[in-house]
Amino acid sequence: MKVIHQRFNRYGLELHPEKTRKFQFTPPQGETGSQQSESFDFLGFTHYWRRTRAGRWRLAVKTRKGRFRKAVKAITEFCRRQRQKSVKEQHTSLSRRLAGHYNYFGVNGNFEALGRQMQEAKRIWFKWLNRRSQRSSYTWDRFNRMLKALPLPRPRIKVFLWRAAP
Repeated sequence: MKVIHQRFNRYGLELHPEKTRKFQFTPPQGETGSQQSESFDFLGFTHYWRRTRAGRWRLAVKTRKGRFRKAVKAITEFCRRQRQKSVKEQHTSLSRRLAGHYNYFGVNGNFEALGRQMQEAKRIWFKWLNRRSQRSSYTWDRFNRMLKALPLPRPRIKVFLWRAAP
């Protein structure tokens, strides 16, 4: 810890004493992994151990629950504020927001969370498009046809933190 403090001081940075801690982060032991290693949150991701298909333990990451909820709330607020604009303008802005989310959180092992984010964005956009007048203007069929004409960006893995062994 002393070395880390010195290195940070060299660049004018400091560690927050209540947010900095040391802990053992090793793969679980035994067949069942009964002695679970603690997971931790860092830079919007939860880091934890998971089994590979071959049965070995490897480090995995997923979007932190709080960060996921925050992103969903941001999309909700965005769609609510933008509902008076044309569908094309809304689509352009929402696509940029989703692409930015995928660029940051698009790391291997986190594809499921990206898919959930896209589904939530569709659900929220559908809701707010239907609140533009006193009657529902979209059914799910009509909304899905509109999405074929104006597709939202698909989730993609942008950064490979590790590659599968050949």
